Amino acid sequence: MTVSTVTGRPAGVDLDFPLLRLPGVYRPQADTALLAETAAAAPIPPGARVLDMYTGSGALAVVAARLGAGEVTAVDVSLRAVMSVRFNAWARGLPVRARRGSLLGPVSATSGRASTEGPYDVVLANPPYVPSPSAAAPTGRDRAWDAGPHGRALLDLFCTAAPGLLSATGFALLVHSHVSGVERSLQMLRAGGLRTSVVARRRVPFGPVMRARAGYLEDAGLIRRGQRHEDLVVIRAEHA
Repeated sequence: MTVSTVTGRPAGVDLDFPLLRLPGVYRPQADTALLAETAAAAPIPPGARVLDMYTGSGALAVVAARLGAGEVTAVDVSLRAVMSVRFNAWARGLPVRARRGSLLGPVSATSGRASTEGPYDVVLANPPYVPSPSAAAPTGRDRAWDAGPHGRALLDLFCTAAPGLLSATGFALLVHSHVSGVERSLQMLRAGGLRTSVVARRRVPFGPVMRARAGYLEDAGLIRRGQRHEDLVVIRAEHA
């Protein structure tokens, strides 16, 4: 097992803390930090019911609980991720429930796994969004980032499901790279009756996975020739 740190310092909030990660669990990176900062600035209402979808090590679930959420449900398809979240929440005495599940096929709590049924006051989502040359469903560690030829496999599912996850006054915060089509996310969320806006943006250099895929991204027309950076974007969506 390893320990990672998610960092970010919105006004009055310290988000620097260590997290245990079992092998193969997504390590909190710049997109996690940007979404954490945005959630802190939103802000999350005291006592809110929060869903952290694609939770990984549970960084955002921990942030939500520390910011005053009354109940946090953290969902991931990876069993190791679920176990990591449970430890991280238990070690801090936080109201976080970690469940195994996916928007591809949420299952009922009677099966011992999670249901993503709402409504939630806040939905946080950092889905896999890295374009992949393969259209096949990823396995193992690749599930943490691979998302089909255009990076939309999980994004499209989330944008379709988001309206049904939110309470009448709730909001969702979704982070992903501009490489995966920010305008498409906005259009899909609006088609579901949600009001949308881009509330945060940060330019970062490519990480190892994106650097390794740069040739594919260029050939697919997803980036310019020689481009080795991406803009991370946080979208806020809420019922109009």
